[in-house]
Amino acid sequence: MNTNILNIQSVQLDDEHDTLLILDQTKLPNTHVVLKLKTPDEIWDAIYHLKVRGAPAIGIAAAYGVYLGAKQLDITDVDAFLEAFIKLKHYFACSRPTAVNLFWALDKMQACVNENKHVSVSDIKIALLAVAHQIKDEDALVCKSIGQHGLTLLEKDMGLLTHCNAGQLATAKYGTALAPIYLGYELGYNFKVFADETRPLLQGARLTAHELMAAGVDITLICDNMAATVMKNGWVDAVLVGCDRVAANGDTANKIGTSGVAILAKHYNIPFYVCAPTATIDLQCVTGDDIEIEQRKAEEITEQWYTERMAPAGVKVYNPAFDITDAKLITAIITESGIVRAPYEKTLNGLFE
Repeated sequence: MNTNILNIQSVQLDDEHDTLLILDQTKLPNTHVVLKLKTPDEIWDAIYHLKVRGAPAIGIAAAYGVYLGAKQLDITDVDAFLEAFIKLKHYFACSRPTAVNLFWALDKMQACVNENKHVSVSDIKIALLAVAHQIKDEDALVCKSIGQHGLTLLEKDMGLLTHCNAGQLATAKYGTALAPIYLGYELGYNFKVFADETRPLLQGARLTAHELMAAGVDITLICDNMAATVMKNGWVDAVLVGCDRVAANGDTANKIGTSGVAILAKHYNIPFYVCAPTATIDLQCVTGDDIEIEQRKAEEITEQWYTERMAPAGVKVYNPAFDITDAKLITAIITESGIVRAPYEKTLNGLFE
């Protein structure tokens, strides 16, 4: 196996130079560009414009971003520092509204400040760095555990379909939905993977196909509207997707198009598995109807990938970044703590007891 792809870090901190290093995913697969970001504005922009993407990677970037912003504050009074930190936290929280990992990571950083209010500002900054590193290190362990649990649901030579990118590039290591594929590859499972291109931003074509090819996995790229055909042909034995938020009833928010894949899988009696770190589970969110869906710019559909505009000027565009997959369409949710099935109101709660 070519393990180089698993050694690539989408987000890492150069603390000596007060710099966050981000692999610019908008340039992949053709160009490998590492951005050197120093200010909260630069890091916020990278999150919003998907230069760093994937719920876990967004959380990691936000943790390091709020740390760097706090480190640069020229404040010695603890109360004044806390007030400035809260402003930084709220600023990063508005970069992407749907991925709950973003808020989870920022809340962990906030908790660190609250727990260290009795020490100096310089010591609080040291504690913040330790928590940011912990968030990243734990994500790698979480992803590997998801992969191990997911692999128990799969068999050798299976055909698998995935949507968007929930792999190495979206996390600290292995990914969520791609973690069982990587671990299976290492064990000789000989999976045959179909990757939806994932319109309109082509994360499946640009990112999933790129990283699985680099790892040596048997990968076939398809347009989103070809999923029904490969399922009908009998080429797909299971669907693996990531997610950005899980509601208390098991509804999940993931990249736009995921719900359609789930409906197709249900029709063709194909297991549909959601790979979700417990950090993406939001028990305060009752159902998928309570999840805010990010609306993005029309240009992503009408012109971003074309040398000439491919839609009439002035046409109305609807461009939600995510959709909601109903819990009844989900065969199981794979977490680092184990595999849960319906009734999700009970089993998801059980993960936190």
